[in-house]
Amino acid sequence: MMLFLLRMSLKNALRHRLRAALTLAGLAVAILSFGLLSTVVTAWYAGADAASDKRLISRSAISLVFPLPMSYGEKIRGVEGVTGISWANWFGGIYIEPKNFFPQFAVDPASYLRLYPEFQVDEAERAAFIRDRQGCLVGRKLAQRFGWKVGDTIPLKGTIYPGTWSFVVRGIYEGRDATTDENQFFFHWAYLNEWVLQRYPKRGNATGVFVVGIREGSEAALVSERVDSQFRNSLAETLTETEKSFQLSFVAMTDSIVLAIQVVSYVVILIIMAVMANTMAMAARERTAEYATLKALGFGPPVVGWLILLESVLLCALGAGMGILLSFPAVQLVGHALDNLFPVFHIANQTLWLQTGAALVVALVSAAIPAWQSMRIRIVDGLRAIA
Repeated sequence: MMLFLLRMSLKNALRHRLRAALTLAGLAVAILSFGLLSTVVTAWYAGADAASDKRLISRSAISLVFPLPMSYGEKIRGVEGVTGISWANWFGGIYIEPKNFFPQFAVDPASYLRLYPEFQVDEAERAAFIRDRQGCLVGRKLAQRFGWKVGDTIPLKGTIYPGTWSFVVRGIYEGRDATTDENQFFFHWAYLNEWVLQRYPKRGNATGVFVVGIREGSEAALVSERVDSQFRNSLAETLTETEKSFQLSFVAMTDSIVLAIQVVSYVVILIIMAVMANTMAMAARERTAEYATLKALGFGPPVVGWLILLESVLLCALGAGMGILLSFPAVQLVGHALDNLFPVFHIANQTLWLQTGAALVVALVSAAIPAWQSMRIRIVDGLRAIA
């Protein structure tokens, strides 16, 4: 019986070729759009989702723009539960022109890379980077974007730190996971600090944040409190939080944009649901006499309901399948175009499940009312439609 229903439903779905083609195209575009918008939202949170639970970020309690004295480093290192420490400064330079944006950090190379094992670097390149005070380490995607290779000299125009800075690429790192940001640029904090001490002595020997390694993620709150208690009531109090919380604090600044994107993605599904419901209502109305004939031949109302439901599911499955398949090349194209904004841009498994779930909801909701009405129609009333 089920095989019979499937065959009948497939024939019904493709009976009007033009209408079926337009419906499938609409479904494919809607599911594709939903997937792209969901991927944008996922990419927005990629940095926070990839954050390690064994790293804390300690910054000024007032604001991130206020630096912390380097002398804090040894005190933090001595806090119980801390396994490692490093530091980083945002640089904010411009490569050729402002549109070529990418994150640039002045770091302590050896300690920083120990705390970030997800940055996979060739040992020879790692050693060369650590040795050369003017050297830099760049991500694979960033190197591909500008055609950089090991040994190239990269000029950056300073904004926070004025002047033209030259760096030599000593290594290119790759991400251990697909969620690892490969669009970053690292150079020696000591190189930056020398420049600051020469021009602004009072601003020297300071850093934007301390990166703190801990034994277990479950100890994050306790270790954070221990670190902050060290500097309570000092001239530069600290705020220590998990790396994920630190990343989310930046995402929170654009919450309204993320919410708007999410709303638009669901509006797209609601629109295609209305289109699909209209398609199924038209199909059911055209086949009123056929459904009445089936009932006259002894088929019960559930058979009529299953025919409409399966037709809707088959159409949505075909349209959604096309949309999901098109999502992969579309995400690659969009990701390449927005590489400077979204370093990690790929379809997550969650997005694929959301696309599938959205298609299933559209299929069920669109078929519900036409199926219910067709199941209730009387044989006599249905057969009148033949005349």
